[in-house]
Amino acid sequence: MATLYGLGVGPGDPELITVKAFRIMKESPVIAYPKKMKGKKSYAQRIVDVYVSGMDKEMLGLVFPMTKHQETLDREWNKAVDEVYARIAAGNDVAFVTEGDPMLYSTFIHLMNLMKERHPEVDIKMVPGISSFNGSASRLGIALGDGDDHIAMIPAVDDYDQMRKAIEDHDAVVFIKVAKVIDLMLRVLRDLGLLEKAHVVTKVTSDEEVIWKTSELDGVELEYLTLMVVRK
Repeated sequence: MATLYGLGVGPGDPELITVKAFRIMKESPVIAYPKKMKGKKSYAQRIVDVYVSGMDKEMLGLVFPMTKHQETLDREWNKAVDEVYARIAAGNDVAFVTEGDPMLYSTFIHLMNLMKERHPEVDIKMVPGISSFNGSASRLGIALGDGDDHIAMIPAVDDYDQMRKAIEDHDAVVFIKVAKVIDLMLRVLRDLGLLEKAHVVTKVTSDEEVIWKTSELDGVELEYLTLMVVRK
């Protein structure tokens, strides 16, 4: 039985891939990557293209649709497990690449859990990666935690009181998935008088990175891979 690897390939800059992740990609005959729809190159795939392009690899794109329709999710998730398991059962290691870290808000977590449930005999190993939280702190020059600071990493949701409390209770907060609730987040920040203490970044460290001024974000439609750092 071969091995399924969960490889964190960093927040966007290909040079932020670890030496270990590069070695496993080089040694694995199958590189699997998540994508939202057929025919569309994924963010993780674009990160590793610089390393695997030209190598003798099977590039296995697995569709993970962005939907809440449970029947669709179950069908596609099980199909992904079937695709990966077929390669592993044939004796081929599979390196599943994911942006950031494989054990932190990652598609790999769901694949891993379902694989353990359906095929508990499969050997699964994870290689940590630099997350967008780390990348944003470095790019913005903001220390997230110092001394006894309390920090949090929180998915942004459409709940004014919850988002306000998260900021009030911590010295620094990194909000992911902020694009869909950016107007609410700006309202919370204004009410707390902290608009100038917030920073918003899209696709941090990549060649498509955008660092936004919060004063210019009203009504702006942001991409999914956008986060907000609030440091009091």
